Amino acid sequence: MLDYRFIKENLQAVKENIKNRNMTADADLVVKLYDERTALTTKLQNLQQKRNANAASMKQKLDAETRQKYIEEGKALKDEIAQAQKELEEKEQLLDEAARKIPNMANPEVPIGKVDTENLEVKKVGTPRKFDFKPKDHVQLGEALGLIDFDRGTKVSGPKFYYLKNEAVFLEQALIMYALNILRKHNFTTFITPDVAKQEILQGIGFNPRGNESNVYCIEDEGTCLVATAEITLGGYHSGEILDKSKLPLFYCGLSHCFRREAGAAGHFSKGLYRVHQFDKVEMFVYSLPEESDKIHEQLRLIEEEIFTGLGIPFRVVDTCTGDLGAPAYRKWDLEAWMPGRADEEHPEGDWGEVTSTSNCTDYQARRLNVKYRDDDGKNKYVHMLNGTAIAVGRAMLAILENYQNADGSVTIPPALVPFCGFDKISPKQNS
Repeated sequence: MLDYRFIKENLQAVKENIKNRNMTADADLVVKLYDERTALTTKLQNLQQKRNANAASMKQKLDAETRQKYIEEGKALKDEIAQAQKELEEKEQLLDEAARKIPNMANPEVPIGKVDTENLEVKKVGTPRKFDFKPKDHVQLGEALGLIDFDRGTKVSGPKFYYLKNEAVFLEQALIMYALNILRKHNFTTFITPDVAKQEILQGIGFNPRGNESNVYCIEDEGTCLVATAEITLGGYHSGEILDKSKLPLFYCGLSHCFRREAGAAGHFSKGLYRVHQFDKVEMFVYSLPEESDKIHEQLRLIEEEIFTGLGIPFRVVDTCTGDLGAPAYRKWDLEAWMPGRADEEHPEGDWGEVTSTSNCTDYQARRLNVKYRDDDGKNKYVHMLNGTAIAVGRAMLAILENYQNADGSVTIPPALVPFCGFDKISPKQNS
């Protein structure tokens, strides 16, 4: 969340930022509650000073009448203090709830827009393949090659679940190992993280565990949720801690299952593996000094580019517009891979689809999770926190199937993955 004083001192900029992000939040209410909390805090401190003065007076030699007067005054102060503390706690809760709805400030260079079509393309890598046959989408390929069973996934678990079969099982594991080895080369500490996190950790990261707009599955009566990304568990790893400045930055990566409700997600381009309720992902996460976070953000994006360049999949980089940032991000880069299966009348040869993103969340999450470092001046300050997708397996597999398909219905495996999966082609088979 943003600092309360910052919101008050930059009220118009905060309100403009809320508007640009196409979000609903009441900055004026935050300022009002902040002022009321400040007044209650002053009132409580004054009452406590009076109580201390009363207690000091009681230690003196007093006649019975004066002592009784101080005793009654002490009782009255005790009741006033209890009432003031209750009011302050209630005000702080209201202030916290209102402030959590305020999004992070956006980098001034972020393009202003409401939806992802207003993201700004900044870079293209690779050239989309020209097919001399009519390419299939990944759903057709997956079913024809006996790799993916969406129908039985729906029968057993519901819509947007699926079974991976045969070579797809090894291809998934190859993608994971490929990404982990690249991150190991970049000196990341590797984790396999829990698939469950407490609701307060999700709230700290910026996920809403409750309500119709929630994108996570909550576990009833447990106060926990299934994680939507290892960003949640890696971000919560140091919650409530003061980190050693000399150890920063901390580069972590986590492999996890990811569970998402995807409420309201529909449409032609959401089919198949692109938008599902469960998938595996390798996530990067960094705890950084504030002055280093912009540089590290670029570094994370370059690692994502390295991963997809190595796979030989054409992609572009977009600077995400304000309305598509989400609440925690100060700036976000998306990598969008070329997907021939997205062909339609408007885009007859295919279109771009998001496969990774990386966000600099500055101190927005750190304030909510209370993660600090002790600076050289002896003061505790909030770290900056960054995240980035190394590989979201479903979308990467989608891009491989569609870009590496052949006229005979087979799919060639990118050379970088062959050492991990043990084969270089997936060929049509019978009785799949």
